[in-house]
Amino acid sequence: MWTIRIRLSFFFLFGYLSLSLAQALTPAQVIGMVQGETDNRLEILNQALQEADASTAVFLQSMADDAVKIAGKQVVLVRDGKALDPVTGLEIPMPSQLEDVVSNNRMRGEIDAALAALKLLNPDDKVRLQAALALAKEPDAAKLPLINKALKAETNEQVKTALLLAKAAMAISVEDPAERMQAAQTLGQAKTPEAQLLLNQQLSVETDAKVKTQIVASLATIKAALAWGERLGVVFTGLSLGSILLLVALGLAITYGLMGVINMAHGELMMVGAYATYVVQVLFRQFLPNAFDWYLFAALPMAFLSAAVVGAVLERSVLRFLYGRPLETLLATWGISLILMQTVRSLFGAQNVAVENPRWMSGGIQVLSNLSLPWNRVLIVAFALTVLLGMALLISQTRLGLFVRGVTQNRAIASCMGVNTARIDTYAFALGSGIAGLAGCALSQIGNVGPDLGQGYIVDAFMVVVLGGVGQLAGTVYAALGLGVLNKFLEGWTGAVLAKIAVLVFIIIFIQKRPQGLFAMKGRSAEA
Repeated sequence: MWTIRIRLSFFFLFGYLSLSLAQALTPAQVIGMVQGETDNRLEILNQALQEADASTAVFLQSMADDAVKIAGKQVVLVRDGKALDPVTGLEIPMPSQLEDVVSNNRMRGEIDAALAALKLLNPDDKVRLQAALALAKEPDAAKLPLINKALKAETNEQVKTALLLAKAAMAISVEDPAERMQAAQTLGQAKTPEAQLLLNQQLSVETDAKVKTQIVASLATIKAALAWGERLGVVFTGLSLGSILLLVALGLAITYGLMGVINMAHGELMMVGAYATYVVQVLFRQFLPNAFDWYLFAALPMAFLSAAVVGAVLERSVLRFLYGRPLETLLATWGISLILMQTVRSLFGAQNVAVENPRWMSGGIQVLSNLSLPWNRVLIVAFALTVLLGMALLISQTRLGLFVRGVTQNRAIASCMGVNTARIDTYAFALGSGIAGLAGCALSQIGNVGPDLGQGYIVDAFMVVVLGGVGQLAGTVYAALGLGVLNKFLEGWTGAVLAKIAVLVFIIIFIQKRPQGLFAMKGRSAEA
């Protein structure tokens, strides 16, 4: 009994092939493709592809699905308990004894490749384009006749360009030097890593001087084009890292800039936001599986609130008694970080937990042939800018922001003017902690979520805050993005470890020359 998949594949193949109604598949080809040595079978398979029609496609699909049987010299297709002639498709008497067709892995691979090539005749432009690109990545000169046949009937310019590239990839190794020359020129215009690989392979065996010169010229063109993709890729990776550092450092800039608290537990507040995201994901999977792709919209406020509540509790219970004593604050928050990590280990275990991306965050944007921007990182960059805009509006346009700026610039005068500085401290610490929770939610989409999540970012976050200028939002932005891009450029030259060391040395030298950071605090301070 045939499976539903096989029946659908037959329907699909009969429906999409817009070929000649003449039956190009012959009985001799049918016999030759199922019996004999593998090399002979493959030679006949390639001959059949040159004049492929619907019956050829159905027969190859049947071979892939093990639906082709042999009875002596007779080959039949078995479907729904019926025997069909592979050439005409008509029902025939069921033979009494049937044997399976034996195909090794090489034969099966060539059948799969042939079926993929036959998609060039699909009426859907996208399917034809994908088939052409696939053939360009794995060229086979035996399929050149099929490429030529598809080119004659092709009307879509994008698909035609892909077909010409596939043809060039196949023709780069043919015997005629003129065809190799033309293929080298076409591959040079493609400017893709695949074309570069094919040209390098041919260059190592090329004997014709003119063709070799053309290959070298094409390789130079491709190298120049790919260099831009690599540079832009480094810039994007740096901006992606910078946006993450920005999310991490924004909350720290508020708490450190406002209260002078060296909060070593800031990374663990990020961890709280990440685990809140994990909990929301689990609840959606269990109770709202059909709405799972939207769990992130519920996880964002939950991550903010959970981290903000933890931060407010810490400020009210511990930190408010330690203001003005930075060393004791550092030790206390370090101890709190250990408590939070152990609490998470007790609740969720010491191993990392899996947080899945929604389907709309999968895939990416293909900008250049060697530059693809993953959606999850693109959206995190956009999210970081959105949080930054919200923070800027809150600080500059709201009453809370006015009080925060007043306390930051001169705590004593703000208190004399009636501002409840203790309450502002709690609000500000909760706000900074909530932003750390949002950073944890964002990080859960691109990395592992575990008890040690925050440890890898706390030092970088402090460097961003110090370099940008304490309490300066604009400085935090420039420092985060600048350090992200600088770090990624240095990694390409020196490696990850030396790049970190170089960035740290740069910050130390910069702070020695400009202790106030990129942007100095404006206004008068009573403590100065």
